[in-house]
Amino acid sequence: MPLVVDLDGTLLRSDLLIESALLRVAADPASILGPLAGLWQGKASLKARLAEGTDVDAAVLPYNDAVLELIENARAGGRPVVLATASHRLLAEQVADHLHLFDEILATENTVNLSGPHKRDALLARYGKGGFDYVGNSRDDLPVWEQARHGIAVDAPAGVLADAHRFGNLEQVIRSDAARPARWFRALRLHQWAKNLLLFVPLLASHQMGDIEKLGIGLLAFLCFGLCASSVYLLNDLLDLQDDRHHPTKRLRPFAAGTLPLQQGILAVPLLLLASFAIALLFIRWQFAAILAAYYLLTLTYSLSLKRIMMVDVTTLALLYTSRIVAGAFAFDIEPTFWMLTFSLFLFQSLALVKRYAELRQARRKGDTGPTRGRGYFAGDLEMIAALGSAAGYLAVLVLALYVHDERTVTLYGSPELIWLTCPLLLFWISRIWMLTHRGEMHDDPVVFAIRDRTSLVVGLLFGLIFILAR
Repeated sequence: MPLVVDLDGTLLRSDLLIESALLRVAADPASILGPLAGLWQGKASLKARLAEGTDVDAAVLPYNDAVLELIENARAGGRPVVLATASHRLLAEQVADHLHLFDEILATENTVNLSGPHKRDALLARYGKGGFDYVGNSRDDLPVWEQARHGIAVDAPAGVLADAHRFGNLEQVIRSDAARPARWFRALRLHQWAKNLLLFVPLLASHQMGDIEKLGIGLLAFLCFGLCASSVYLLNDLLDLQDDRHHPTKRLRPFAAGTLPLQQGILAVPLLLLASFAIALLFIRWQFAAILAAYYLLTLTYSLSLKRIMMVDVTTLALLYTSRIVAGAFAFDIEPTFWMLTFSLFLFQSLALVKRYAELRQARRKGDTGPTRGRGYFAGDLEMIAALGSAAGYLAVLVLALYVHDERTVTLYGSPELIWLTCPLLLFWISRIWMLTHRGEMHDDPVVFAIRDRTSLVVGLLFGLIFILAR
């Protein structure tokens, strides 16, 4: 009695049609137009065009361990195992060649999209009614379950399960454990929203934090940037699936790990973006919405291409951080100062280089000598990255020291000389961040690390206290 196993959403916690399309967009956004133009010829034609020239790394795809165990038990019992999938044969064969678990492959090819009734008919022609057991997950699998001896459902929606139970042959239901809300919190990277506190820097620097109306505007601006950033994070994760799966920690991200459906991520991207700009245009100044649009376009360009270009990537990250300060200034109708923008640019250039240094250090420890995946750096660039990054951080300290002696600072603060005490504090913090990174203790985004690090929080508290006393 053969065991027939579906691929997308069953053996694989993903969908190869969507993955192949995302790989095309990530490599060259315009290249997706060709396959889409052929959609009028049918879904089989679309799958064929996307599969041609698409190299899916089957070794790092998110497989369902419970289904793999099911297959291995069947093989141990002498049963033939068949891979029957609506994915194109070119992609199905890449998976089969990696796993070495299947005796036969049935897949989409030529003009036949092997899904639903087409898959049912193909299996009936080979094995007859009740002549096979079938492992599937979706509504398209209902016609196949109806004709199988036994059905096995994997992470199937409640409605699909209810319909499958009516056939009276559903033998087993396999479910994943992770809680869905927790996966979304991780995918949206809500902890990264802390970076949007930079929006309040102009309000803080102008001594207007007591203005309740402006604080309300600031909270709305914070929400707008959070929704916009989460939209970009989702898109970035969708386009970086294959690179993330080769990374020791990024491989655990929900889309890379297959714990969230790619379809939901694709739907969430425009919805979050629409909500962000709707709030900006309805409740905040249009100038803020313009900066938000510039931020989004720069982030999108970064995700599609700039992050692969040496040094352009880190400078872009520094600009993205600084754009939050500029956006805050427009939201509050406060002119951003030269010192504020220059300080931000140097500081966040340093922190962006910290992130690259940590990645390259890890690559060197693994013995990699070629370019890092998805980046324009080599492990041999480590020392130069450290020199550039620490220099940028120390320049931020210099800008802060010069700010103390600016004419506007003297008039804005009662005791401006006290601000000089922030210089040794910042010097200590920058130096410590780089030392920890050099030792291999920087395992996260440095900004997120600072939010969680007790020493960094103490430094931040002292930093703010000095400015308060200087007033």
